[in-house]
Amino acid sequence: MDLNLRQAIKNNIAGHNEDQLEATIAEAVDSGEEKMLPGLGVLFEMYWQQASEDDRETMLQTLEQEVGKL
Repeated sequence: MDLNLRQAIKNNIAGHNEDQLEATIAEAVDSGEEKMLPGLGVLFEMYWQQASEDDRETMLQTLEQEVGKL
């Protein structure tokens, strides 16, 4: 069986409004469940592909700060 996880996740969130997307992200982060990580990855990929250079730089600086705390 050929499962395209990325497309399945996109199909699952298609048509979600801002509140629904926020709830999805919050649930994934708050639950700490490993099975939620691919969905967050797809959302991050979608954001990254559309982000401006400034937004990407801000994201990278924030990630660098957080990684430094590990």
